[in-house]
Amino acid sequence: MLRFANPARFLRLCAAVLPWSAGLAVVLLSLGLYLALFASPPDYQQGESVRIMYVHVPAAWMAVSVYAAMAAASAVALVWKSPLGHAVARACAPIGAAFTVIVLATGSLWGKPMWGTWWVWDARLTSTLILWLIYMGYLMLRAHAEAGSQRARYAAVLGIIGFLDIPIIHFSVLWWRTFHPQPKMLAMKEGIASGMVPSMAVTLLVSLAAFTLLYILLMKQRIKLEKMHDDVLHIKHKVFY
Repeated sequence: MLRFANPARFLRLCAAVLPWSAGLAVVLLSLGLYLALFASPPDYQQGESVRIMYVHVPAAWMAVSVYAAMAAASAVALVWKSPLGHAVARACAPIGAAFTVIVLATGSLWGKPMWGTWWVWDARLTSTLILWLIYMGYLMLRAHAEAGSQRARYAAVLGIIGFLDIPIIHFSVLWWRTFHPQPKMLAMKEGIASGMVPSMAVTLLVSLAAFTLLYILLMKQRIKLEKMHDDVLHIKHKVFY
C-alpha cells in the first residue's frame, strides 16, 4: 500500500478505475431514481413523502463516511507527514460538507409533513448540524494552507478530534429520546431490513451504492485539483523565496 502514498501514482490508479466507476455510478443512479419514483411503494404512515428517504439516508451515510475518511487521512498526514494524506483530507471536506447540507435540507423537507415543523432541536439533527460546522471549520483552517504548514497541522488535529461527533450521530437515537426512528437497515430479519418491505430495502441499498460511487468520482477529481493546487503553491514558493 505504501506504493500508493505517492500522489502521482495514486492518481494514475484513480484514472484507471475512473471509467468503470463512472459507468457503474450512472447505471446505479438511474436505477435508484427509477426504483425510488416508480417501483418502491408509499409508506402506510408517511405516504409519498417517504421517497425523500432514498436521498436523505444515503446522503447521511456519506456525510459520516466521508468524515471518517477525512479523519483517517488527517491522522496519516499528521503522523507520517504524507502529502497524499493532506490532499485526501482536504478533498474530502467540501464533498462531506455538501452531503451534510443535503442531509439537513432533505431532513427539513421530510420533517415538515411528519413533525409539522421544518426544524426541531432533535439529538440527531443537532449533532448533524455540529458535523457541518466542523466541516466548515476545517475548510476555513485549510483555506490557502500548504500541506506542511502549521495551519494545515491544526486542521488535521481538528479533523481527528471532530470524529468524536460521528458515534454521537449514530447512537443518538439509542441514547436519547428523538424524533428519529430506530435504525431499520441494521435490524435484519431473514436477510431483509426489519420494518421495511423488500422493494424499499432494495431501493435504499441501490441508492446507498450509487451515492458511494458518486463520492468516489468526486474524490478523484478533487484530489487531482488539490495536487495541482499544491504544485502551484510549490512553484510560487520557489519563485518568490
